[in-house]
Amino acid sequence: MSMPITIALPQLRQRLSLLLVLGASLTLSVVLITFRVFLTHQITFVFLLWNLFLALIPFGLSTMLGLSAGRLKARVLLPVGAVWLLFFPNAPYILTDLFHLEPRAGVPYWFDLALLLSAAWNGLMLAYASLTDMQGLVARRLGWGAGWAFATVALLLSSFGVYLGRYLRFNSWDIVTNPLTLFYDIVHRILHPMAFSGTWGVTLLYGVFLLLGYATVRLLGPADETRERA
Repeated sequence: MSMPITIALPQLRQRLSLLLVLGASLTLSVVLITFRVFLTHQITFVFLLWNLFLALIPFGLSTMLGLSAGRLKARVLLPVGAVWLLFFPNAPYILTDLFHLEPRAGVPYWFDLALLLSAAWNGLMLAYASLTDMQGLVARRLGWGAGWAFATVALLLSSFGVYLGRYLRFNSWDIVTNPLTLFYDIVHRILHPMAFSGTWGVTLLYGVFLLLGYATVRLLGPADETRERA
């Protein structure tokens, strides 16, 4: 017998407000990308639309879990959480698309800067909003400290995932379509860390940056922290 999922009304109102703001911000990114295509007749940054779609997947999963007013069973939380963790790096990954910024003919440099910053901002905010949901779920089950430990580990793992995507060109679905190569490259770097200083440099530096940013965003909303501690 399936257990119905109930929605907490205060959470629903807060989520609708968040969806409105994120929707407006995502619309800005789409408009900028579309306008650039019409302006230049080139699809230079159209790939950002796909990256933003991938960033929406963990946010969608965490929204479904976070809006449940009841205590989620482990048989639901664990598999959905695993899929969430698999796709979560796609959100902060968009920050590295700033690498593509360079002067190009036919479009002002400042326009491309605004376009890339808009997409990067949306990726970062989707990541933080999604992680807030998941941290809240962990905190309600295991306590405030476990919630922050989970958030820290998730951000460090996502940073490693960003490295795998940006430098080794793996995708989230490679765990199914190309698992042996993915597993080999990961284990090889774990067993020989000194030979891959760039791997751990990116992982740690990017992870610390994301964690400090996340902590700052969370401190801007002390009411949420109070609810987690309760």
